[in-house]
Amino acid sequence: MTMEPDGDTIKHMFLDFMQMQEFAKHPIIMKTAQGIWYEDVNGKKYIDGLSGVFVVNVGHGNRRVIEAMKKQLDEITFAPPLHSTNMRAIELVKLIASITPGDLHTVKLLSGGSEATEAAMKLARQYHRQTGNPHKYKVISRYEGYHGATIGALAASGVTSRRSTFEPLPGGYIHVFPPTCYRCPFGLEYPECAILCASIVEDVIKREDPATVSSIILEPIGNTGGIITPPQEYFQILREISDKYNVILIFDEIITGFGRTGQMFAAQTFKTTPDIICMGKGMSSGYSPVGGLAFSDKIADAFYGDQSKGVQFNHGHTFGGNPLSSAAAIASISEIRERELADAATNIGARIWKRIGELDNLGVIGDVRGKGLITGVEFVKDRKTKEPFPSEVGFGVRVGKKALDKGLIMRSDPNWVALAPPLIMSLAEADSMMDIFSECVTEVTKSV
Repeated sequence: MTMEPDGDTIKHMFLDFMQMQEFAKHPIIMKTAQGIWYEDVNGKKYIDGLSGVFVVNVGHGNRRVIEAMKKQLDEITFAPPLHSTNMRAIELVKLIASITPGDLHTVKLLSGGSEATEAAMKLARQYHRQTGNPHKYKVISRYEGYHGATIGALAASGVTSRRSTFEPLPGGYIHVFPPTCYRCPFGLEYPECAILCASIVEDVIKREDPATVSSIILEPIGNTGGIITPPQEYFQILREISDKYNVILIFDEIITGFGRTGQMFAAQTFKTTPDIICMGKGMSSGYSPVGGLAFSDKIADAFYGDQSKGVQFNHGHTFGGNPLSSAAAIASISEIRERELADAATNIGARIWKRIGELDNLGVIGDVRGKGLITGVEFVKDRKTKEPFPSEVGFGVRVGKKALDKGLIMRSDPNWVALAPPLIMSLAEADSMMDIFSECVTEVTKSV
């Protein structure tokens, strides 16, 4: 049965980054979801090639998560955050501390990614204030990085289209160029470049005055810039620089955490332990809003002391440590571990890369990048010169629109697209997804 959407109501909803007047003409309204599939109110099915939005790691309709939440509904759904915690929150903290790298044993639970990145930068600033460095407040981040929609997270972000509307933003945020090896901002080639995009951060710290620099925040794999994937040495260089100048290294793993890159965290994939990991999205696989920080013993120690000294972390959110969200996260993380879904991400990712390689004869695929089950494909007009298609062509957007028409959801930008399906995807399902992808790329190639 076809349902007629209420166009007037839809027009007066505000969805993310979307022109509602246009969306209301042909709205997509999802009704059900199962495994890697969505179904809309008109009965059309879509392969979820983006895990919703890098979220649904254990797939839709996961019974373990659903049953855990049902059980929790009968027990307690909200504990008074100014007076107590709850058993599910304690259990979740213990679970996270057991899977994070290094000595990141302390956890602050929150309710989303922007909360996590905001909290991380505040934690770093308060840490410095309480360890004898009160003037350390500046944050170094990257152009093309995205850390959330709240004002501090947005100030740290380096995506012009998302920042400029809200400027002027808070001061103290310094941006550096990202490790876009395919289009190096310094005109160099890896590995002869000696990873200048990382080593130059030391010069930035010196010029800003090390006594004023609090933290470096970055995504291990940058989504909004086109699945920016740095060379392995990049993070190790930043780790050394951070240690040298007493700067807190923050990994924004809202997207890359919980199995997405082939290990539980991208910090493990890139063999570098930061001081703070920000988490969200795949933490509960989207079954309930949740986020958090995991941070080092060194940082945590600065916040313990007599109540009268006021050294506790002066930060909180109403739904942090919510028992229902915690129950969902425990079940989701347990599924990822017990079903070895991080390993599965590596295997399915390899199949996706193989299928992309089969399109080489089209001559439009300039670069493929990512780790595990997050893959970016950049399209070019000329592979020898790396000349992109003209902006008005919008090659990647056209691929994305065709894919949606054919029943595949993915991330698309003018010159690139991204695939990041649920970690439960089978090889057969991956082939079905890539069949659609291949058709769309081929059709767009013939039309330009």
